[in-house]
Amino acid sequence: MSGAQGGVLVVGSVNADLVVTVARRPGAGETVLGSDLATFPGGKGANQAVAAARLGARVAFAGRVGTDSFAQFLRGGLDREGVDTRHLQAVPGPSGVALITVDPAGDNSIIVSPGANARLAPAHVAAAGAGLDAASVVSAQLEIPLAAVTAAARLAAGAGARFILNLSPAAQVPAGLLAAADPLVVNEHEAAFLLGGDVPRAPGRQAGALLALGAKSVVITLGAAGAYAADAGRGTLVPSPAVTVVDTTGAGDAFTGALAWRLSQGDALAAAAAFAARVGAAAVTGRGAQSSYPALAGVPA
Repeated sequence: MSGAQGGVLVVGSVNADLVVTVARRPGAGETVLGSDLATFPGGKGANQAVAAARLGARVAFAGRVGTDSFAQFLRGGLDREGVDTRHLQAVPGPSGVALITVDPAGDNSIIVSPGANARLAPAHVAAAGAGLDAASVVSAQLEIPLAAVTAAARLAAGAGARFILNLSPAAQVPAGLLAAADPLVVNEHEAAFLLGGDVPRAPGRQAGALLALGAKSVVITLGAAGAYAADAGRGTLVPSPAVTVVDTTGAGDAFTGALAWRLSQGDALAAAAAFAARVGAAAVTGRGAQSSYPALAGVPA
C-alpha cells in the first residue's frame, strides 16, 4: 500500500439490511403493522465502499461475513460494484444484520446484530495492507471492534495514507485514535455524545472542541443543512441541495464514501465535504442504502 494519490481502502462492516416501512414506530410492548420486508446489502463499511466505487473511486474492502444465506448476497453486492473483496473473509456463523424501520418522513430506527463483523481482528486488518493497489485514504467506522479500527489507523499511518474515522455508532475512543483522524466524521448527535453536555450544539463550537480533543480535522454532517468542515486553519459551512426525502438510511455513509473519494483525489477538506453533501442529498431520495447511491452523473448540482 502506498500513500500515492488514488485509491480508498475501507475497513468496516457489511450487513444485510432488513427494512420495514411503518406508519409510526411502536412503543414498548406495542405491535404495529408494516410494509412487506425488503432486504438490501448494507453495513456502514460496505455502504461507504459502494458509495465511493459508484462515483468512480478505486476501492478495496476489508471485513468479514458469515457462512449463512446472507454471505454470498453481501459479497455479490460489493463485487458487482467493482469493489476489491480479496480481504472480505468468511468466518463460521451468522453475517451481520441490521433491522430497520422507516417512518413516513423517511427517518429510520436501526438495530444492528454484528455477527461476523464482531470477529474482525487486527491481524486481518494488517494483512489487508499487503498486495492491495495504492490507497491514499483508509476509512473505518465503529460497527467493527475498536481493536480493528485502531489497526486500520495504524495501517494508514504506516502507509502515509489519510485516515478517516467515522464515529458511528457513537462510542468513546482512545485519545490516540482521535489524534489519527483526518478527518473525524460525525453527525451532530455523535459530536454531542463525544463532547458531553458542555458544548452548545452549534457546529462551529462542536468542531472547535473536537479539534481540541486531538482530531487533525473534523467534518460534522448536518442533514438537510449540509455539513461543517474544519481543520486547524478554518471552518466552513457547506450547503446541501434541497431534495424530497424518501429514506435517510445510509445517507451518512454515502457522504463519507464520497468524502473519502474526493480526499483521495487531492481535494481540500471543504471542497470534498461540499461534494459529499450533494451525494448525501441524492441518497435520501431513494429507498434503502446502497440502492439509493448515485453514480457521478446523478449527483445534483
